Amino acid sequence: MTLQLPAKARIYAPRGAALELLRNHDGELMLDGPAGTGKSRASLEKLNALAEKYPGSRHAIVRKTRASITETALVTFEQHVKPRCDTANQQRRVRQSYVYPNGSEIIVAGLDNPVKLMSSEFDTIYVMEATEATLNDWEFLTTRLRNGNMPYQQLFGDCNPGAPSHWLNRRMQAGMTTRLLSRHTDNPRLYAADGTLTEFGRSYLGRLDKLTGPRRERLLFGKWAAAEGMIYTDWREDVHHIDPFPIPPDWRRFLSIDFGFIHPFVCGWWAISPDGAMYLYREIYMTRRTVYDHAQTIKAHSAGEWYEAIVTDHDAEDRATLEQVLGQQTTPADKRVLSGIQAVQERLNPLEGPKPRLYVMRGSLVERDPALVDSETGLANGPTCTVEEIDGYVWDKKPNGETLKEKPVKQGDDGMDMLRYAVMYANNNGRPMFGVALEGTR
Repeated sequence: MTLQLPAKARIYAPRGAALELLRNHDGELMLDGPAGTGKSRASLEKLNALAEKYPGSRHAIVRKTRASITETALVTFEQHVKPRCDTANQQRRVRQSYVYPNGSEIIVAGLDNPVKLMSSEFDTIYVMEATEATLNDWEFLTTRLRNGNMPYQQLFGDCNPGAPSHWLNRRMQAGMTTRLLSRHTDNPRLYAADGTLTEFGRSYLGRLDKLTGPRRERLLFGKWAAAEGMIYTDWREDVHHIDPFPIPPDWRRFLSIDFGFIHPFVCGWWAISPDGAMYLYREIYMTRRTVYDHAQTIKAHSAGEWYEAIVTDHDAEDRATLEQVLGQQTTPADKRVLSGIQAVQERLNPLEGPKPRLYVMRGSLVERDPALVDSETGLANGPTCTVEEIDGYVWDKKPNGETLKEKPVKQGDDGMDMLRYAVMYANNNGRPMFGVALEGTR
């Protein structure tokens, strides 16, 4: 086998937190900072350097889902880090590992299918976008650090800040994971060595500056920030956002839909367990497609599934289109806003019973809308799915700044409307007599 080696030497000059990452030997380490500080590049450079330095060492690039690594970490690794190993023997989407001439290996794995991780031992594991992982994921990975071909073993990752209550932030605050604060000045693409902004840096930071609410605080300033006046304060990423599991065939199922074209069309596939808990297990969140197109997508992804109802917004023409394509009557949603908000809150934090009664499965989005993502920064301009709306769903304010706790801000709330419709339906309806299995191909 002929290895593809770099044609000429490359230059990587880390600074700030990136340099500290390369030097640090702590057992758990996190590069924490806003978007675009060079966190992923630094992390991949560390993996490559360790694989070169310690023959026979084993390392891993990990993210919540394997599919999300292909066009992120692997592109950076092959095009910028440029490891001295074969990068052409597999396509990125099916790549299993990178094998070095000295016997070192870097495997690629997703936490959605952790078989390779469960059966292997490593010297270091890099977790990309660690806020996507759960505490159980993180603690599981610590048990895989026992290869012993390096003087130390390390679990490290990078993250953009999230909500202050996130388990990762709490873990760093407790000192269990070392926090390295990564800043925009660490990235030579944004700031020259003399501290002045580059042309690309001005453009990139200008785009981040246009973000609003907690997304701006997190991605521009690197703060673990919650939105002021947040409505669903009981939402917890580590409790309500769960790993997917097969829905038992005897569970109730229904669809909840909020129409849109310029604003997103949102369709949620919901299942209700025998004890009454609700699970969002599939979702469309898409702009600039017709209701007819969405109906075809719904039909294709619902092959063989039985739904007791299709709960929708009230537009008569859009409902008629759905009914024609799906072959089932729609049910007009209960659109009461304050009653719906209260119903959602009660499911997130029930007064009776030890567990919440509302959950969203990770990876439920059918397709990410490219129109909602900035082509230059690669970051979403706003929410791209229902979960991303939650911490930006806030109460409106009076001109004097006083919070109006009876009127939500009508912006970026299409998924929140769909969510309310679903909860109001589930709370007020028993099992209907009739339903339909939608035909199509998955």
